[in-house]
Amino acid sequence: MTTVQTQSEYRDLPLGWLVVSPTNPRKTFDEDAMQELAASIRESGVLQPLLVRPRAERSFEIVFGERRYRGAAMAEKETVPVCIREMTDAQVLEAQLVENLQRQDVHPLHEAQGFAALLRLEEPKYSIELIAAKCGKHPGYVTSRLRLTELAPAAVEAFTKDEIGLGHALLLAKIQPGQQEEALAACWQESYAGGSKAKRILLPVRHLREWIEHNILLELATAPFSKEDTTLVPEAGSCVECPKRTGHNTLLFEGIAAQHDSCSDPACYAAKVDAHVKRTVAAKPKLVQITTAYGKPAEGSSVVPRNQYVEIRQEKPKNKYQQEAPEYKTCKFVTQAIVADGTDKGELRKVCANPDCPVHHPKKQQRRADPDAAIKAAQEKQRREEAIANTTGVRVLAAIADAVPVRLMKRDLLFVVERLAGLVEERRLEFVARQRGIKREKDSDSIAKLFAAYLRRAEESVLGSVLVELTILLTAARQQTTRVLNEAAALYKVDTDAIASRVKQEFAAKDRAKVSKKPPTKAESAKLKRTA
Repeated sequence: MTTVQTQSEYRDLPLGWLVVSPTNPRKTFDEDAMQELAASIRESGVLQPLLVRPRAERSFEIVFGERRYRGAAMAEKETVPVCIREMTDAQVLEAQLVENLQRQDVHPLHEAQGFAALLRLEEPKYSIELIAAKCGKHPGYVTSRLRLTELAPAAVEAFTKDEIGLGHALLLAKIQPGQQEEALAACWQESYAGGSKAKRILLPVRHLREWIEHNILLELATAPFSKEDTTLVPEAGSCVECPKRTGHNTLLFEGIAAQHDSCSDPACYAAKVDAHVKRTVAAKPKLVQITTAYGKPAEGSSVVPRNQYVEIRQEKPKNKYQQEAPEYKTCKFVTQAIVADGTDKGELRKVCANPDCPVHHPKKQQRRADPDAAIKAAQEKQRREEAIANTTGVRVLAAIADAVPVRLMKRDLLFVVERLAGLVEERRLEFVARQRGIKREKDSDSIAKLFAAYLRRAEESVLGSVLVELTILLTAARQQTTRVLNEAAALYKVDTDAIASRVKQEFAAKDRAKVSKKPPTKAESAKLKRTA
């Protein structure tokens, strides 16, 4: 074993006596930069000694200075100046991290691996705060870098190939590996500008942050289950001190979802909601289970589909229309229900699910009654009023779309509109597409694909109009359509009364045209013969 006489000893050592350190944070070396360094060493030699520690007889581990060692080898030097120092493994790791942090070309992933290596040491024990103090960094910096070691393989590949930036990687690392690939796809946008072939464009970091906040994070204030309950899902524990909760792990989630305390693990959140529903139903076996999702529940399911119940609104009606609406009325069949599937799963509601209720299911009552002339006339009148209301709504929606100003950039509008279109039901999307002259040429054509192609070719003003249309349709699916249209019309100064008046006039004209085309009755024919 080589003996070092002093704490730090300087001498020239043969290159063959030096070995690279397995814990060096720097894992990659730029070829062009290395060629420049080798040329400099040929001209002036190695100006700064390498730090090494003795490992065995004629064997020294490079603590830092591996670039100079490689440059000297490329320059065909036989020896290099070194500083020999006895150091522990912990001291080596710490020195390598501090030294490499002074340099800009160390990849953040390699830096993160160095931090992780320090935390794994048994002796001495390092904490995030201690590492931050040693490196002159904020604890949040160290925490965020450490999360880079938990990136999914696809994210690691994209990051190391410079397909995404550090900001994107740091955001991806904050969420669970199961969601990272989906979020990674949201980092880019396909553009068809300048040709038919799609070109992938990297979106700004703020787009990914907003995507994560809207698609991954779940606000805990509205969670139907108790956040303090440790028994709901025993392996998950409570949410209070969960490291995946943004309000608890503030170092990791700094700068994201700052206004809300949210869960970053949708799978865990969903498991707790499921457990909450099962526990609630077990405690109240007679509790009605409803779904807010579209489509039929599975065969044999006890869940009541949305078209077979009316949810009773708790707030008081604000206008005459609401006073007459079934959801603002009560009856003797109103009971408590729990949302067992769909949006707001786990929440308790007040509903009427009795098909014989004349207050909340009047249409069904009419269908069971005798189909006499009076009922048929009433049904025809109702259909006509609905047709007028629907046509008026279409005209109001189109007028609102025409009034929408252009404010966002085209790529921002396209990004939002494409995602909103994906949330709209196909029949509603087909309605918007038809208004824009988009129709299926074949039954096999996908209206979603035809609409997406139209959006990519559309101008900014068109995208802005479509954005408002889709927003209104999505909102109307959960609220009163008339109210949503009226609110939008008021915002964009659309005269709904004038549109409604024109629609009624058009329908009246159609009715007169139908009457004039009807053949004369027997009585009318007889009268014509007598007068003739």
